Amino acid sequence: MKKPSSDDSTDARDAAARLADTVRESAQQIWLAGLGAFSKAQQEGGKVFQSLVRDGVDLQRKTQAAAEERLSEATSRMGTIASELSSRASGQLDKLEGLFEDRVARAMGRLGMPAADELRQLAARVEALQRAVDQLQAGDAPARKVARKRAPARKTADRS
Repeated sequence: MKKPSSDDSTDARDAAARLADTVRESAQQIWLAGLGAFSKAQQEGGKVFQSLVRDGVDLQRKTQAAAEERLSEATSRMGTIASELSSRASGQLDKLEGLFEDRVARAMGRLGMPAADELRQLAARVEALQRAVDQLQAGDAPARKVARKRAPARKTADRS
């Protein structure tokens, strides 16, 4: 085995000293770079801040425009869907209304109530009779006497 010589220990000390110097130099350079960056940031900080604000405003505008477009599309879709649902509901209500009217008409028929058409026909006949009566009343006296004579005959005919 070889004994460590004094030259070996001196070389080791020199290497350690060089390493320490290199580390100190690197630390010093890093420190100076940090101070330089800090100084630059102070000098350029206002400009950088304003640039960041402008970029932020631009991004916000783009985002808002995209959101408004999406909202417009969604509103349009919802309007279409609402219209379709409304027409479907209207059709269903029309069917329900028709069924209700049919059932009410059948129930009234069972109770002996006249149908709407029968009531319209009856109203038309009453109007026609009223016009005939008005014409007879507006006409000459003999026509009135004839109408009076005929009226009792009809009453007896209806009673029999």
